[in-house]
Amino acid sequence: MPGMSPTQTGTVRTATTLADGRQLIYYDSGAAAPRDAVDERPLDPQAPGSEIRLDPATGDWVTIAAHRQARTYQPPAEECPLCPSRDGRLSEIPAEDYQVAVFENRFPSLAGMPGEAGGLRTGEPAGEAGGLWTGGPGTGRCEVVCFTADHDASFADLTPERARLVLDAWTDRTAELSALPGVRQVYCFENRGAEIGVTLAHPHGQIYALPFTTPRTARMAARATEHRAATGRNLFDDLLAAERSHGGRVVLAGEHWTAFVPFAARWPYEVHLHPHRRVPDLTALDAGQRDEFPSLYLELLRRFDRLFGTGRTPYISAWHQAPAGQRDELALHLELFTIRRTADKLKYLAGVESGMDAFVNDITPEDAARRLREVAA
Repeated sequence: MPGMSPTQTGTVRTATTLADGRQLIYYDSGAAAPRDAVDERPLDPQAPGSEIRLDPATGDWVTIAAHRQARTYQPPAEECPLCPSRDGRLSEIPAEDYQVAVFENRFPSLAGMPGEAGGLRTGEPAGEAGGLWTGGPGTGRCEVVCFTADHDASFADLTPERARLVLDAWTDRTAELSALPGVRQVYCFENRGAEIGVTLAHPHGQIYALPFTTPRTARMAARATEHRAATGRNLFDDLLAAERSHGGRVVLAGEHWTAFVPFAARWPYEVHLHPHRRVPDLTALDAGQRDEFPSLYLELLRRFDRLFGTGRTPYISAWHQAPAGQRDELALHLELFTIRRTADKLKYLAGVESGMDAFVNDITPEDAARRLREVAA
């Protein structure tokens, strides 16, 4: 049976179970219809089998999830699994309507709780590679976040109130998933646009509860440690202060947040959004930061859509949160970027980027920031 409870931000959450045992949570602000619809699909419990392997040459973790080849791929709108269940068509969301809904991915890259039986294995297969190979089961959790029941909308179309509800959902999931044993990092993100590789057009994002620290976060942590040793100060405090003082790459700023194009931007149009008061993750934001975020973020998304005069711009929006054990130096921030460099050209990761992880940007960060200021409403 569904169970209703308030989150730490006052949003009402209703948790229920889908036909195959996966969890579904509705998030509502204000009065909403009862979320008591039952999933009537004849689904069998799923047991996806993924694994994680450590690259011995780089120290990066790689997830192997071959079962995801069978996931739903760009279905027509009338068969969208993220729309509400209506008119006799059953979807992943049993309710006839919803505000924000979060559920366990049916085709997850990671599944099963970290810390359960299995653990990491060293030197697999036994006796080969001199113990170089380290791996284990791909445990963790992957969730889908549906921002709205409107299939034809996008995040940029949301009201500030609905965007705040999504923020509350991200915060609630971060708090719950971070507390699971073995979870090292919680990553909330959105992919938008077929050019990015999105397989479902319905406006949605995802949350990964990872059993390892991602490579990019590990590099940031190392740089922050070096900066603290060299200066006695926090790297992200200094970065934000420098960009606010310089001003040339600032796109927009409020009382609690500043958005800027970074000095060494990798993507044609890339914006970092930082709260002025440094916090490790979404759960640590204060009331002022939470209240101001929706309007600033929506303005950023709408400027991205105005950049090329082509409608909705493909983008990735990524929340960087401090992993377990590294909350003192790493800072919560959002990175928003597009792979489009002109109205009819994409930024492909070719030889030097894909082969060497060395980015070449075709647009100066200063010009990108200027353009993003110019397209203000």
